[in-house]
Amino acid sequence: MLSTLYKSTMATLILAVICCGVYPLIVTGIGQALFPDHASGGIIQRNNKAIGAKIIGQGFSKPEYFHGRPSSAGDKGYDAANSSGSNLGPTNQKFFDAVKGNVENVLKENPTLKKGDVPVDLVTASASGLDPHISPESAMVQADRVAQARKVGVDQVKALIQEHIVGPQLGIFGESTVNVLLLNLALDEKFTVK
Repeated sequence: MLSTLYKSTMATLILAVICCGVYPLIVTGIGQALFPDHASGGIIQRNNKAIGAKIIGQGFSKPEYFHGRPSSAGDKGYDAANSSGSNLGPTNQKFFDAVKGNVENVLKENPTLKKGDVPVDLVTASASGLDPHISPESAMVQADRVAQARKVGVDQVKALIQEHIVGPQLGIFGESTVNVLLLNLALDEKFTVK
């Protein structure tokens, strides 16, 4: 019996070291070597200070910036510790009211936009509540507001959007997207607010 106990204890310890130590270190090392930006979380630094991450959305509310998807993660949104969708279905009154309120906000912020032209991703949260991307259409409908706030031509802003559109992964998986943080950083570099 002691021999069986010894063997099972040793097997557990050896497998724990392999599965909980060696394997994660190897996978992390491969990730850092082949995909250093992704493995580090896509943190963007300015003046030795982290200002955001390419893979986690954050709230923008000023008129001179593009706004991302609404977030249901946490009380104020974009709280990575509370990442989750609202889990409300399309027939739920709370969901309906939230979307209606979001549509009204988008129309108020973008007066040149008509009610039927509001892209769905500007008024609904993603499953995680932390999606850093919007559709190219969602970026384009905000171009007038951003151009006006920055006192530049709308064609210049639309050209910047075009430069930041990323196609589907491997050309077939998903939709074309625009990373809101990267687009806003490009705006700050190219068209400073006057």
